[in-house]
Amino acid sequence: MFKQIKIDKDYADWLKDLGQRYRKSQIKAAVRVNSEMLHFYWTLGRDIEERQAENRYGSAFYETLSRDLKTLLPEAKGFSVRNLKYIKLFYLLYSKWQQVVAKSAEDAIIFCVPWGHHVVLMDKFADNPAAALFYVHKTVEEGWSRNMLLNMIATHLHLREKKAISNFTRTLPAIESDLAQQITKDPYIFDFTNLREPYIERELKESLLKNISKFLLELGNGFAYVGQEYRLKVGDTEKFTDLLFYHLKLRCYVVIEVKTEKFDPAHLGQLGFYVTTINHQLKTDNDNPTIGLLVCKTKDDVVAQYSLEGYNLPISISQYDLNSLIPRHFKSSLPSIEDIENKLKSVSE
Repeated sequence: MFKQIKIDKDYADWLKDLGQRYRKSQIKAAVRVNSEMLHFYWTLGRDIEERQAENRYGSAFYETLSRDLKTLLPEAKGFSVRNLKYIKLFYLLYSKWQQVVAKSAEDAIIFCVPWGHHVVLMDKFADNPAAALFYVHKTVEEGWSRNMLLNMIATHLHLREKKAISNFTRTLPAIESDLAQQITKDPYIFDFTNLREPYIERELKESLLKNISKFLLELGNGFAYVGQEYRLKVGDTEKFTDLLFYHLKLRCYVVIEVKTEKFDPAHLGQLGFYVTTINHQLKTDNDNPTIGLLVCKTKDDVVAQYSLEGYNLPISISQYDLNSLIPRHFKSSLPSIEDIENKLKSVSE
């Protein structure tokens, strides 16, 4: 008969630790299995390319290899004709980029990403290894699922990251400047707000907070939400920031101001005041200087650049887009009401 032991806190903590250790071992095992499979795929793709197998064995090469591998290794999966062609492309795509072939194959980051992610990247960036590697690094850094990867590709993240106009190189030490630039985007994609014209600034800010999880995903890894309209008291004056965050990697406060209008140099005065006040009232000796991110509906890049030259506080200027998932060429190709009326008229005649 099973005897129940007396459960104390030490036993419960130990049991919890065992569960966590087991789950971690499962994750490590899965990563190791995935890595070994990708190493095999890499060598197989290399063999196919270096042997010029398609030219040597003719048009039936992939069908023959698929059949023979399935016979030789009946327990194995991944040897369909379609997957074998992806395996060759896997080698061709990343071997073009010297950073992938590291000092040791074990060091290559491509072997840390699931095969399904690579298939997505090969479909999207077969001729653009730099873009594919950008998403490989982001997947590893931020732990993206395949659906998240697809969402980020759809927003053209590789074309937006680090693109904000800023004065970071002049106002921050070199290492901090580079890290700060990396957390910026231009434009920011706020399509998740589902707002349509006309809308006012408060509606946009409320929608960003209502969708805070998606907002944080758009901002990127490392942002921790501190508060909305954070109260700052200076002398007899009270001011309220739009959105206040703390960035865990940069170890600094980040003030985000959102404007539903075109950038105006006057916007910098308000944001600069917030940055200065937070440096005085919230920043500790363990924190780096506060950064300001100004996000406007539109901006003139030259005006933005000139405006920042007069500021010694670290600030970046970007714009946002509410409808980025509708391609511009598609929107411009939609028929106007006049086109539709003329078409109906010609049909009726």
